[in-house]
Amino acid sequence: MKVDLHIHTTYSDGVFSPEKIVDTAIEAGLNAIAITDHDNVLAYPIALNYAQKIAKDTGTKALEILPGVEINTIYKDVEIHILGYFMNRDDSDFQAMLKSQQKARIEQTEQILHLLNKKEGIHVTFDKLKSLVAEGGSIGRPHIAKAITLAGGTSSVMEAYNKYINNDSEVYVQRKTISPHEAIEIIYDAGGIPVFAHPFDVEDAETLIKEFMHYGLRGVEAYHRKHSPAMVEYYSSIAEKNGLIITGGSDFHAPNPNNGQIILGKNFIPEWIYDMLMKEKKQLDLAR
Repeated sequence: MKVDLHIHTTYSDGVFSPEKIVDTAIEAGLNAIAITDHDNVLAYPIALNYAQKIAKDTGTKALEILPGVEINTIYKDVEIHILGYFMNRDDSDFQAMLKSQQKARIEQTEQILHLLNKKEGIHVTFDKLKSLVAEGGSIGRPHIAKAITLAGGTSSVMEAYNKYINNDSEVYVQRKTISPHEAIEIIYDAGGIPVFAHPFDVEDAETLIKEFMHYGLRGVEAYHRKHSPAMVEYYSSIAEKNGLIITGGSDFHAPNPNNGQIILGKNFIPEWIYDMLMKEKKQLDLAR
């Protein structure tokens, strides 16, 4: 069984629509995927309905779509991402968190656009930014960087990041977002499985993992395209030592520009990762 538990769509900073993600996953021979857009769950029902329609039209087994999310959090000025699986998307606290996260994104974006115009003479409208993401989706730094480039402010998206989308820039404003502790607790209380995403990006992740367990953390994303085999082994051992599940995914945003190939589902995630996630879901359901 082939799975990919970390995928983004045009409802956050991915370049493929939910439907295109489903098509690509089927072409890659995947059996199950989780759509984990940043701070929203809007793509899930679209992908689910589309996958079921394909199955009905072709008489084949439907691609399994797992409900997921990736919450962007800040702790001690460090950005930490928390994945969530199987939470009740209609839970009031969960919905309130998503609403708060979207508000923080809009406020950050408006402040950056104001400073870009005032200090750098780069005029980017909020409406232009909104056009770069699916309706209701999460506006983020990749959209700002792309909009700066489209406005002629830089010659490339990478240059926009280097000049403007970082803490050393005079026009950059850090997002006022929730803590990872809050995100984990809300996901867990909503019946979900909170997972520490790509721990390679965070210094002293092992200490934080142990700390977050007190708030409901249930897993570590050991398999990730940024993780070498040695890192996979290291983070897997941390998870096992602390009684946490191991998850993994491609963290797919766009086709790989280096070789033109789709990397969706190409992270060689072992089948038992899916089995472990489903077992954890059953155990948590019984406990609740």
